[in-house]
Amino acid sequence: MTEEEQPAQLRLVLADDHAVVRAGLKLLLDSEPDFEVVAEAGDVDEALRQVRAYRPDVLVLDLNMPGDPSLPAIPKVAEINEATAVVVLTMQDDTAFAREALRGGAKGYVLKDAADGELAQAVRAAAQGGTYLNPSLGARLAAEPPAPTGPPDDLTEREVEVLRLIALGHTNAEIAGQLYLSVRTVESHRAHIQQKLRRSTRAELVRYALDHGLVEQ
Repeated sequence: MTEEEQPAQLRLVLADDHAVVRAGLKLLLDSEPDFEVVAEAGDVDEALRQVRAYRPDVLVLDLNMPGDPSLPAIPKVAEINEATAVVVLTMQDDTAFAREALRGGAKGYVLKDAADGELAQAVRAAAQGGTYLNPSLGARLAAEPPAPTGPPDDLTEREVEVLRLIALGHTNAEIAGQLYLSVRTVESHRAHIQQKLRRSTRAELVRYALDHGLVEQ
């Protein structure tokens, strides 16, 4: 193959908190003649730093990593470098997460158990300005009724603010600092939210916030 026939290299940053998983994914991606993994990251902060440093064509981003949550980081990638597309690679097959990732600007959503067959396709589609969604998730999204656009009337504006920050992964103390409240007041708001929504765990509150579009993009 002459130099003119060589495929253009797509530069990728790979973000996953498990080193063994990253190693396997890097082998998978580097085996493609037009891919080059230029950097790796183990958490969201590091992923954003690598995007800033390398300005890759595509960031492959795991949704479940320690530290700051991944979903709110997706629109931040475009703020750093609008030419970097985000492909989410995750075990989360919940349509609410897929919907929120795409709403935040992700160009691909691939499940880890389908990575061998779908990841390269998703990366290429994203780099070309297209979108790739895991087919089974896409079918489920299409079959679902439109998500509600807001919270029930019995949640106050302050409770909505607290719920949004809970969904973004903040602790009660961090929420108190951001909203200039006492920790005790935040705990009270959280208890009221759980009672009104009939949801007791953080995971259930996050799902509710995603379904109702309360997570900031």
